[in-house]
Amino acid sequence: MITQEKIVDFIRSRPGLKIPPLEKEAGIPPQTLSKALLANASKIPAKHLPAIEKVLRQYGYTDNFSEGHRPAQVISIVNHKGGVGKTTTVINLAKALSLYGLKVLMIDMDSQGNLSQCYNVHEPKQQVIDSLLSDANIPIVSIDDNLDLAPSDIRMAARESDLTNSIGSERRLTIKINQIRDQYDYILIDCPPSLGICTTCSLVASDGCIVPIQAEASAYHGVANLLNHISDIRTYANPILNIKGFVFTMIDKRLNLHADMMEHIKNSFKGVHIFDTVISQSKAVKESQVAKEDLFTSDPTSVPWTQYKTLATELLNL
Repeated sequence: MITQEKIVDFIRSRPGLKIPPLEKEAGIPPQTLSKALLANASKIPAKHLPAIEKVLRQYGYTDNFSEGHRPAQVISIVNHKGGVGKTTTVINLAKALSLYGLKVLMIDMDSQGNLSQCYNVHEPKQQVIDSLLSDANIPIVSIDDNLDLAPSDIRMAARESDLTNSIGSERRLTIKINQIRDQYDYILIDCPPSLGICTTCSLVASDGCIVPIQAEASAYHGVANLLNHISDIRTYANPILNIKGFVFTMIDKRLNLHADMMEHIKNSFKGVHIFDTVISQSKAVKESQVAKEDLFTSDPTSVPWTQYKTLATELLNL
């Protein structure tokens, strides 16, 4: 069972966590946790420990928790098929993690710049490609509490060939990330819909990747190429790269076609973890995209927002 010491250590390791909401979620009296966090801590009644543990597990607490700070996990959100929800997944997964008290950096590696545009960062003077082709640090824009962005736009497309022809091109993003890695808990990279140099750089720099995938035949056929690319990167550039999992997006559970295709994909890629969380097809997602907002801001009661929070919890517990 969880102890008061572990509760205090975990909450102190997540300075972004708000105590009153935690107490409310756990159904315990106000200031129970606040008083325990003071230097002269009061004792948390043993009867409240199970409820507190249940809530903290939703925020990433595990039995193996250690209070020592670890450098950020770097995760690429990748699929070379466009329109599968990569950027939407980055935006909402990052927001959920930040609300769980974790410091998150989003890196826009797509020259379309959709991630950056979502936060009204247009034509940034300093962007990711500039840092990859110079001694400059990755440019960082503060978006919200615990949430930062490294922006990009169409200028990246014009300079991709320069990056490709640069010495150590595939490792340049790794070097830049390592300079700031200890400032974050998670770094999420929004990859472009291709297997070119920007995706390769992202995967070489990553500890793992998440693959958003639709329950469609075209999406299924493209995944094999992506898995081969990941395998090559493991072999020749980044042996620690692992697939955190496939996450099904834009799913209508009323359609037998979607249910059948999800089952087919699960059976075809049995060695790959598939997240239990499924992201539903929803008007709320489209409306958030038009509004250029995350789902927490545009519709916090929506089904997809609840699903992205659950996905964040799944990721924390891997």
